[in-house]
Amino acid sequence: MHIYILHGPNLNLLGQREPEVYGHRTFDSFLLELQTDFPQFDITLFQSNHEGALIDKLHEIGFSVHGIILNAGAYTHTSIALADAVAAITTPVVEVHISNVYAREPFRQHSYTAPHCRGVISGFGLEGYRLAVQFFERV
Repeated sequence: MHIYILHGPNLNLLGQREPEVYGHRTFDSFLLELQTDFPQFDITLFQSNHEGALIDKLHEIGFSVHGIILNAGAYTHTSIALADAVAAITTPVVEVHISNVYAREPFRQHSYTAPHCRGVISGFGLEGYRLAVQFFERV
């Protein structure tokens, strides 16, 4: 079974960007841990700083993979087009945020994509991705 992790803008800088908010660990090192801990899944990361590339990837995989874990970064709070793409596909999507978006600026507390997702995990750091993979074990 295949799970895709889709990362939006600036998430390629994890481990460097605002470590007080996002931590010191790179996602590549955490991804290797996920792949080791969940050998029953083929877990693939796709990251883009471009909204259209994320939409294209959702269209490409959104009818064929077991699950999608989406951290759209700032597009979560701004992109109706990305929300429409999530709504259009049949693969279940779990939205994940590393930080607790509800403890941050008010504009981060609204998600256009969340209404089209199976659930939202926020504020558990990188462990939120592990929780999302565990959800897909049961789907």
